[in-house]
Amino acid sequence: MISNATYIKEAKTQYPVADFIRNRWSPRAFSSEAIPQDALNTLFEAASWASSAMNEQPWLFVYAHRGDEAFQKFADALLPGNQVWAKHAAVLVLTLAHKNYTANGNPNKYYLHDTGAATANLMLQAANLDIYGHIMGGFDRQKTIESFNLPEHIEPVTFIALGYLGDPDELTEPFKSREHTPRHRKDLSEFVFKHELAL
Repeated sequence: MISNATYIKEAKTQYPVADFIRNRWSPRAFSSEAIPQDALNTLFEAASWASSAMNEQPWLFVYAHRGDEAFQKFADALLPGNQVWAKHAAVLVLTLAHKNYTANGNPNKYYLHDTGAATANLMLQAANLDIYGHIMGGFDRQKTIESFNLPEHIEPVTFIALGYLGDPDELTEPFKSREHTPRHRKDLSEFVFKHELAL
């Protein structure tokens, strides 16, 4: 395992941003170090405090530690490009969401937004503990539904690979090069606009 201090791809921001946000990024190289259960529980606790419409909290998290019998089922649900590196993560998490309000059964239009907010909390808390995560939309949706026996009202949203940083040079291409590529974001001017009222 290489030093986090020499490997963090810290964001170069235009304005001051909290360290735990600047230091969060999505690696593919993970060490063999296990994540303690208490630390993992802290991540889920952070997720639980995300805001949600009507305080519905539509998110669900199912996980397995590397070495658990169930871990392979999680890895098998990923698309081949993700399986190559994600199988080395300390923990794989399946993020799920309730599509409907539990009180009345009506569709919840905000269930994906709110589940994303919970996931963001989880990832930021992880970064604060020097745990890194990579969210994956690259998975076999139908296989996931069948493998995890999901009912119709529960939607698979993403998988997350969690772990401590490993050596990027142990990755195969194209993942090795991607690990060394500098981070960048759109300029604020591309997506932030002040609305001026017409007089």
